[in-house]
Amino acid sequence: MRYRLKTAFCIAASFGFLLAASGEASRFVSRVSDGELKTDTVSDKKVAEDAPANENSIIDEVVWVVGDEAILKSDVEAMRIQGEMEGMKWNGDPDCIIPEQLAVQKLFLHQAALDSIEVTESDVSQSVDQQINYWISNAGSREKLEEWKKMTVKQMKESLRDDFRNHQLIEKMKSNLVKDIKVSPADVRRYFEKMPQDSLPLIPTEVEVEIITQAPRIAPEEINRIKNELRDYTERVTKGETSFAALARLYSEDPGTARQGGEFDDYVGRGMLDPAFASVAFNLTDPKKISKIVESEYGYHIIQLIDKRGDKIKVRHILRVPRVSPEALEKAENRLDSIADDIRANKFTFEAAASYLSDDKDTKNNNGLMANQSEDGFTSKFRMRDLPTEIARVVDTLKVGEISKSFRMVNSKGKTVCVIAKLVNRIDAHRATITEDFQAMKAIVQSKRRADFLKDWIQKKIKTTYIRINDKYKNCNFEYEGWVK
Repeated sequence: MRYRLKTAFCIAASFGFLLAASGEASRFVSRVSDGELKTDTVSDKKVAEDAPANENSIIDEVVWVVGDEAILKSDVEAMRIQGEMEGMKWNGDPDCIIPEQLAVQKLFLHQAALDSIEVTESDVSQSVDQQINYWISNAGSREKLEEWKKMTVKQMKESLRDDFRNHQLIEKMKSNLVKDIKVSPADVRRYFEKMPQDSLPLIPTEVEVEIITQAPRIAPEEINRIKNELRDYTERVTKGETSFAALARLYSEDPGTARQGGEFDDYVGRGMLDPAFASVAFNLTDPKKISKIVESEYGYHIIQLIDKRGDKIKVRHILRVPRVSPEALEKAENRLDSIADDIRANKFTFEAAASYLSDDKDTKNNNGLMANQSEDGFTSKFRMRDLPTEIARVVDTLKVGEISKSFRMVNSKGKTVCVIAKLVNRIDAHRATITEDFQAMKAIVQSKRRADFLKDWIQKKIKTTYIRINDKYKNCNFEYEGWVK
């Protein structure tokens, strides 16, 4: 989180009476001296102005100043605790390594401000949501996460927002600095030609996979049941029998919003929502009215407008998800096994079947071929760890050209679908060669060039930036020179 010295002082002033040592009637922050935020005691005894501060009277400490950005001792401690939780091993004294890492981040933030680099609120919100969803997945539920963190999800999002914004600013600044660094085939050859064979990078096993998916068909009676329930909710709210928020808490199947009465944490833009959902939500004008029933990739919704701000809205919704019967799942699996048998009998190709029969929108138009985002764009090559777990587990047992039996997996929308997979190609783990792995080797060289450029940039930036360091850090063995002016 970014702190300016003024901000740090105000925070200390607000909470100093809680943090100062006990035993006195009242206390207040009086000065920032030698980088320390200190408290004075209001008492009947006169305290000498030059009296040394008691260790317990220090609320927080400014350990470094980089440009106009302060690094607090609490920032260092927070990063140390986070590192310990993640099992991080510091290659040296963490009391020196951590503040230097924070100082380097401040250099990039300082330059981002000078260059007017900006990130969008929607990008920040999306990253925060991904982090929260990852935590919820690990914890097992939203409730367990809140119990573990001792705060609500909304509070977590607020606490993460500044950190994620700064991280995106730093990454955007780095990308801007190295965007013109390119490497040629000759550069790649020169880099690796003198390297011993056993020092060449090890390229892990990569595979190319095609899939065909079938979403189990939901019985019309089940869809009607869900729609009737949503109509009943709308009628009850309209008659004033209950509130939309109360029904959302009781019945909504969106784990991310149900406990908040169906309310989204933030204002969101159209691009962050399912297209069908967005189309209806953005046409709402009266907060007292409830939308018609909307079908999205997640299920069926009713929506209530809370507020609009420019091109963003805040809404609450109730999501109901139709149940898929075991019979429907079995039927979808049998249908896929039948398709696989026809492909093996050469009645048609896997690729043709994927184009006409697959329900997977991401691969249907690519003849079933899965694609992976890389630095150079999209590639069809996947490391096993980058595949969805269910697919990786099945593909690992196939030979090239072989088609799997049908299996089930949960897709990115949280729905269970049935799948058959074909292993198109497998390149086993091996030492890199120019002929087979040029793109991977090029990426290594380019990454090295960019890292060297950024290291030189940091060294030069240190020389031209105002920096002040607390005396106790001046004997550290830093990675970069020039911190101590």
